[in-house]
Amino acid sequence: MAVSNLTDSDSSTFILSGIVGLESAHVWISIPLSLSYIISLLGNSMLLFVVGKEQTLHKPMYLLINIGTSTSVVPKALCIFWFNLKSITVGGCLTQTFFLHAASVMHSAVLVTMAFDRYVAICNPLSYATILTNARIAKLGLVGLIRAVLFILPMPLLLSVQPFCANHIIPHTHCDHMTVAKMSCGDITVNRLYGLVIALVVIGFDLMLIALSYGLIIRAVFRISSKTAHQKALNTCTAHICVILSSYTPSLFSFVSQRFGQHVAPHIHIILANLYFLLPPMLNPIIYGVKTKELRDKVGKYTCKM
Repeated sequence: MAVSNLTDSDSSTFILSGIVGLESAHVWISIPLSLSYIISLLGNSMLLFVVGKEQTLHKPMYLLINIGTSTSVVPKALCIFWFNLKSITVGGCLTQTFFLHAASVMHSAVLVTMAFDRYVAICNPLSYATILTNARIAKLGLVGLIRAVLFILPMPLLLSVQPFCANHIIPHTHCDHMTVAKMSCGDITVNRLYGLVIALVVIGFDLMLIALSYGLIIRAVFRISSKTAHQKALNTCTAHICVILSSYTPSLFSFVSQRFGQHVAPHIHIILANLYFLLPPMLNPIIYGVKTKELRDKVGKYTCKM
């Protein structure tokens, strides 16, 4: 079947073309992609295992286990690169759109919870155990999940009512909301506005809360006279700051390039989008392993046992 000439009989299927302009290099691109995904799975699985085993690690700062976004994207991308399996049902495409964007919003909520955790640990350490109980952490997680579902569910619903006519070829490795919307032959103004508002609300609001937490932390740190205490307080925030940078930087670059980079090559858009979904899950366990002695010691303990 020629993918460039789909007819109405193909109305239940989309074609994911992969990285446009780099089709001949798909096999080579799949090598770092698959290695990064394996590192992500191993690192997050180890983190999940160790945190589950150790009661002392049941804190928000150790609950950043995020393989939802990469798992929503990478397996299908590898099917395209290795086996040329480019077709995806419309239902599968909309489901992928929901899960990858919902996982991203949930990840952002976890970053906010971690910032609150660091604020309480530094500014109110004596009440840490009573403020951040397991029940309260669970409630914060539930709020983040509900927010993700409520914010993202309209995206596939808006896409489901769009007419796609004869153009079912998606120039991407996965079904991103705006990439799929641009394939429509109807009016996508609502899709554009909704995607923009959600991105600004989620990223803007969450970054504002994180900045507020760190503003209060910095104020509290400067009130401490001891330089040793300064260093200790700031060291507890280093890992979280690195995670924030690794999470939001690719997201912002991808968002800006997709909406305002009309003259950027298509393969740059696609690579940036894939980095946004792949880098944070891969880097987070590494960052915490390097920067957090408590977690590093526990991982070493269980590694030696194995």
